[in-house]
Amino acid sequence: MAVLILSGVLVLALGGCVCVVWAARGGPRWVRGVAGATLAAGELVRRAKRTRRSQHPTQLGDSDS
Repeated sequence: MAVLILSGVLVLALGGCVCVVWAARGGPRWVRGVAGATLAAGELVRRAKRTRRSQHPTQLGDSDS
């Protein structure tokens, strides 16, 4: 079951990447919509990652010497 879910996520991610490239080359309106949604989802993931990092800093770069 997990393999099926992960496969579906992979297919959606690859499809989104294809739409981003196609939209950059002037694809139809629906492709530009999917590309916009893909880029927005990527930005949300990046912001969530930054927020988690600022809440839980690593110990590697936190030396006071």
